Formats: sequence, C-alpha cells, structure tokens
Amino acid sequence: MGEQADDAPLLIWAEGPAVALPEPAEPGSWRGSCPPPTPWGSGGGGGGRGEPASGSVVQPAQVEEDQIVAVFVVTFDPRSGNMVEWCLPQDIDLEGIEFKSMASGSHKIQSDFIYFRKGLCFGLACFANMPVESELERGARMKSVGILCPSYTLLYRYMHFLENQVRHQLEMPGHYSHLEAFYDDKKGVLPAGTTASQQSVHWLPSIHRYMYPEMKITHPAGCMSQFIKFFGEQIVTLWKFALLRKRILIFSPPPIGVVCYRVYCCCCLANISLPGIGGTVPESKPFFYVNVADIEVLETEVSYVACTTEKIFEEKQDLYDVYVDNQNVKTHHEHLKPLLKINSADKEKYRRLNDQRQMLMYSQEVDGDCSSCEEDLFILFFMEQNNRIFQTLVEVSASQDKTLTADHARGMGLDPQGDRSFLMDLLEVYGIDVMLVIDNPCCT
Repeated sequence: MGEQADDAPLLIWAEGPAVALPEPAEPGSWRGSCPPPTPWGSGGGGGGRGEPASGSVVQPAQVEEDQIVAVFVVTFDPRSGNMVEWCLPQDIDLEGIEFKSMASGSHKIQSDFIYFRKGLCFGLACFANMPVESELERGARMKSVGILCPSYTLLYRYMHFLENQVRHQLEMPGHYSHLEAFYDDKKGVLPAGTTASQQSVHWLPSIHRYMYPEMKITHPAGCMSQFIKFFGEQIVTLWKFALLRKRILIFSPPPIGVVCYRVYCCCCLANISLPGIGGTVPESKPFFYVNVADIEVLETEVSYVACTTEKIFEEKQDLYDVYVDNQNVKTHHEHLKPLLKINSADKEKYRRLNDQRQMLMYSQEVDGDCSSCEEDLFILFFMEQNNRIFQTLVEVSASQDKTLTADHARGMGLDPQGDRSFLMDLLEVYGIDVMLVIDNPCCT
C-alpha cells in the first residue's frame, strides 16, 4: 500500500484538483456563466482518498462557513527585508505577518507552506523562491501569499489556490486581480458587526469540548503515520508532556510546513472525551510556526505546542518546558527529566499502536476495508488511553480511601515505578485528589 505524503494540506477531506492559473488577459473570467468555476475551491466534501469513512457521521450543517479575514502578499526586499506588499482589507492590522508567512531561513529553499497564529486568527501562507536575472533583487525573488481565518479547519481549502497565486506573483509582480476577486467572494461571511478580534478561537484538539466528528476535516492524510515513524517510541514521551499541558517547542530548519503537522499531531495526543475532565487545565494550543517576534506572546502562555526555524529559541529556556530538536526530545526541568526515559509500559504502548496500524493496513489491502483510516486509529488510540487513565483516577478519587496502587497504574497501562513521576504531575495538573502509594524507586 502506497505511503501518503507528509506534506499534504491540513485535512482529511479530499482536496479539489490543482488548477491552472487563469489567463492574465481575463482576470474576471471566473465570473462567467453558471456554474462559475472557483479556483480556490468551495470547501465542500470530497470523494476518493480523503472522504470521511463510511462509519463517520459528518452532517452538512457541521461544515463551517468560509470566513476569510484577510488575504495578503509578502515579499522579501533586499534592502528592507520582509515586508507586506499588498493586502485586503487595506486597514487590517498585519503587524508581524511578514515574518510569520516567510520563515527565517526560507531563502535556502524553493518552496514551503506555513501555518501560524496571528492574534485570535490562524493563517496559512505559501512561499516560493524564484531565481531572476536582476541585480536589484540579488538574483532571487521571494514571496508568500497567505490568508487569515478564525479557524484553521478552513485553511486547507485554499492550499492549491495559494500555491498557484504565489507562483503568479513571482512571474507577474503587482497583478492582484485574482486575489481581489477571491477576497471579494469570501469576505462577506463574517457575522455583521463582528471583527476578527471578536471571533472565538477554535482550539480543535480540545476534543473533550468539540468532540470527534469535527476533527474529521482538520488533519492531513498521512501526517499521523509520518509522525509515528519520525519519533518512534519517543511519541509516548511526547504524549506524556502533551497530557501534562507542557509548553512544547519543536525546532527544525526550513521547510517548516511538515513540522506544522507535527505540532498538530502533538496536540492530538492529549484528547480526552470524558465529561468533566480537563475543564480547569489549560488547553493544548497549536501555535504552529513562531519566531522571535512572538516571544512576548509566548512569555504569557502556560501551555502551547509550536515550531520554529530559529535556533536562538533554544537559549530562551523560560519560554518552553520541552524542546524538540529533530528527533531529540529534551527538557531543562529536573522534575520532568524522568519522563524522558522510555519504560516497559511505554514500549508496550508503542508496540500495540504499531500492531493496530499493521492490522488496519492488512484489512485495507486484503479485505478492501476502507471504513476507517490510520488517522482515526491514531487519534482514538491515545484518546482511549487518556480516557482509561482518567476514568480510573476519577473512580479512585470517589472511593472511600482514595488510594492509588501499583495495580491501578498497571490497569491504566502505566509502569508503577517508571511512571510514578508522571502520575504525580498528572494528579497535580488536573487537581485530582488521590493518595499515591507506589514506592519511589529511589527510596527502595
């Protein structure tokens, strides 16, 4: 069975086919006779590989409306650096967007895509770098074309459009008619009198609040399997840090697009569907790409997952709890370092995850069973693990003696000794009143 690409857009719905650029001489031709083609896609459902599984229930009413807050073009000027070249609406605050949409180090690569957060909105930008015979541009023209939206579940719809438009901007600088038409078509869906700053932020991985069906349109086909293969057993370490709502920062040189997916996958590790659990803990927020301009914002956050191309962040240890450099997961907090060690229960968890993946692949290949996908398996595997832990903790806290024993730990799929520190942190973070009577291995 063929592997799915790690750079697929952030979705599980099928994307519309890539489209050719409209002819420059006919910038408004898409408005012709019905049905008018929409090169940026309608965002409806889809068929084929990305269609939701037959066992899933996704009602048409659940599909979110288009709410494009802004569209913009960022360019690199050899004299001034990154700058916003053009945007709609013209009066929107895009301060810092020139650095969010063109990652540090992008001059070394030909193309990339970037997910990011701007205030209460999320953005997607497509970057491209084209060699030119121009001394003024120092032999290279670099631009990004992007959009802002209140929810990142909508952004994937326009990946192909943005990719086409950034190439268009490189080849024909200053021609914005397609972007103007796009914004004119998508801008009017925001509720009357509502500004972008008044929109609620959709932290989709908080599954205990939004529940599973809404996840069906948010994750990229193949990103979970790539995530598992990339981190191996360390995915269990990341799971513990995500469940403890730690600040996780992932470093990688460009391209950063696929690393944005690792941010999303990390957030998915902490999903809990039990009612009443996690209401008082900070949400696991996907910040996606961040740079030095985001330092002030990150200083105020108590929980997030983000990625960066800027190595200087490693020195700023007050900004993060966990630092991931390539496949090296580390922490500077002494009390968290025991969580870095892979124990027997972690190995067993990873083995079970891979066994389930192999069984799924076998059923898809041999039996033609396409009713479920690897993304579903990944999310549900960790959600069920989380639910089992918290169901046990809640039951113990409601018992008369409130005693959590080694047998309880094993029943939760944890190592009584190796996960003792993790359990103590978990009880503290979630405010669960139980007495841990598992001996500390250092004291025996």
